[in-house]
Order: sequence, then structure tokens, then C-alpha cells
Amino acid sequence: MPSIPPRRAVLLLSGGLDSATTLAIALREGYAVHALSFRYGQRHAIELEAARRIAEQSRVAEHVIATIDLAMFGGSALTSPDVAVPKDAPLNSGIPVTYVPARNTVFLSFALAWAEVLEADHIFIGVNALDYSGYPDCRSDYLEAFERMASLATKRAVEDGRTLRIHAPLLRLGKREIIELGTRLGVDYALTTSCYDPGAAGEACGHCDACRLRLRGFAEAGLEDPAVYRDRPVVTR
Repeated sequence: MPSIPPRRAVLLLSGGLDSATTLAIALREGYAVHALSFRYGQRHAIELEAARRIAEQSRVAEHVIATIDLAMFGGSALTSPDVAVPKDAPLNSGIPVTYVPARNTVFLSFALAWAEVLEADHIFIGVNALDYSGYPDCRSDYLEAFERMASLATKRAVEDGRTLRIHAPLLRLGKREIIELGTRLGVDYALTTSCYDPGAAGEACGHCDACRLRLRGFAEAGLEDPAVYRDRPVVTR
């Protein structure tokens, strides 16, 4: 009896702990993963090195780094040198300046194009609606709307009735739960980076939203964060 080929999926791989955990979930579920990362003008482009490490260790089917230039528009502390990354600011207090306008929409559009070429019906994204920084494109209604759009916008959907599913397995999990799940799945979080404003050698700042959420998640899980920090705050459960 011929073997059944694995289902193909495109997965957005940033190099952070959420996308690394999402990758482990997709692999556990038997998908042949085609990982997609972006060089989009982000100040923390060191994350691409992390994405390469994760993709290589996980032995994904393919890893592509697409180059686009969202920095030409600015509008975010992650893409504009004139906007500072907030440090030690209140968490979950509105949409912060680290929000990159339309980033997930752009990323998912690229993933949709690649999925259609691969004849893949699945896209994985590591967004989270609980322990996140207030980004509007990390919500379930946004993802559902993108799925509906995809059913109108692709040749495969129109001619063959093939529907695309967007998987966001971390959507309803807190950072502690994500880290605990990833640890059970064998994710090596030492390969990941989360910092929005890392040093020249990639060391995390310890004070941006991403660092603080990460550190709090590890503390609540009772685990040591293996990331290198140039100034690691003391975080308690």
C-alpha cells in the first residue's frame, strides 16, 4: 500500500519563542512544514539568525527568507530609527509604537501566495491574543476574516473549491502555557530570540515588552530563560 504523503503547510517563522512552539506543534501533527521568514527592515533583524537555527534543527521541508521593505513607510519603533522602543512601559495598555502597520496582513499574503504554489491548504502563525502587546492583527476575528478573503482571492478556491485554513494554536494560551507546551514538545528556547531592541551581539535588552512578557512567562513556569540578556531584570512568579 503506498504511503500517504504528509500534508503541506506554510508556517510563519520569526525566530521567537511563539513561532518556534508553533513549528513544534505543526511537526507533531504531521505537517511537512515550509517555513517563511521576513527581512522587512526590522531593527531586530538578528531574529532571522534565530529562525535559521530553528529551521535547521527542526529539519523543515524548506525555509525561505523573503525580503520586503516596510521600513520605507516607518510608523513603528521596529522599523523607524527615529522612534524609540519603549522600555518598562505598562503592558497591555493599548496599541504600542512597536505595532508595525499591516505586518501580519502582508506576511499572511505572502504565505497565501506560497501556499497556493505548493498546493497547501494550511498556514500556521504563532499569534497570541492573551499575553501580547495589544496588536490588532493578533485576534481571532482578524484571522477568520483573512480566511474568508482567501476563499475569494485564490485560483484554487474559485476553480477547485479548495479552502485555506489558518492555524493559530497559541491564540488562547498565556506565555506560561506556551512555554510549558513547548518544553514538553522539546523546543530548544536557547535558539530563539524575542527582544525588540537587541545589542550588537544579539543579547536581549530585558526591558522591552517582548523581553518582559518572555521573562514573566518563564518565571511563572518555574523555568530559567536560556536567552542571553545584557540586563536581566529580576522577575518573580
